[in-house]
Amino acid sequence: MADPVNGNARRAKSVDIYAPQWRNFLFVAPYLVIFAAFLVFPLFWGIWLSFHKADTFSSGPFVGFGNYVRLFRDGIFLQSIWNTFYFVFLTVPALALIGLFLALSLNRQTRSAAVLRTLFFSSSVLSVTIVTLIWRIVYIPDFGLLAMIYGFFGAKAPAFLSNPDLAMIGIAIATVWWCIGLPMMLFLSALQQIPQDIYEAAALDNANRWQTLRSITLPSIKRTFVLVIIIQIVLQFQLFGQPWLMTRGGPNNLTKPIVLYIYDTAFRRWDLGLGAAASEILFLLILVAAMAQYLVTRRKADA
Repeated sequence: MADPVNGNARRAKSVDIYAPQWRNFLFVAPYLVIFAAFLVFPLFWGIWLSFHKADTFSSGPFVGFGNYVRLFRDGIFLQSIWNTFYFVFLTVPALALIGLFLALSLNRQTRSAAVLRTLFFSSSVLSVTIVTLIWRIVYIPDFGLLAMIYGFFGAKAPAFLSNPDLAMIGIAIATVWWCIGLPMMLFLSALQQIPQDIYEAAALDNANRWQTLRSITLPSIKRTFVLVIIIQIVLQFQLFGQPWLMTRGGPNNLTKPIVLYIYDTAFRRWDLGLGAAASEILFLLILVAAMAQYLVTRRKADA
């Protein structure tokens, strides 16, 4: 006759859902391997390279903070930092505010709103090569679309890509046109999560549109606004394709961002140590800017 005590113990052991199951690690192992190979290892390898005088063929001798000292003595690198911050200042607020305006305007269940949402989002699926080609045609002096529009009014179009004062603004306009789809869709998603009962209650209290926007809509999407700002800061700090294809970083390095400086240093001058140091500076700038924006926005939202 079987022992009922031992049988119950075996059954309890077989259904113990809290027991460690190491074989479950196999389900996440592929992701962890890819994550370590393409993110964790390059991060630490870049830090290691930044402390060495490295080129394409060898890591070279250890130089400590020598590469960082060289960076901050390089006027072109300092100019690239200013260019990057200037570009972020031009694009991130514009993307957030224009995206919010479009979302508020197109948050309707109509066919025309659906068509317009599709049109505004369609630019986001284009590659940077196509986007820059379109805007180079727009900016062509005397023959471009902008020159034709100015010509109707008897005026001369500004030379966006050759004027030192306007080149970065021209790149920023093209970038906002290209990237506006993602902020718009994020805001639309947040707006559609707001219960309609709240708006109906506000209408019964005779609240106008401005009062509804200020007291209901904006407080309800404040977390999405923070998310959009942080995403755009991270994305726009990585500016590369637009200035490379539109201006080659000119005129006079006034549109050369940090990523383009890293590309020139590491892959055209083959100074991998200096390029790695510049990439670590870029990483710290993105981290500090995103965290500062998050803390400031969160403090205002909680106030």
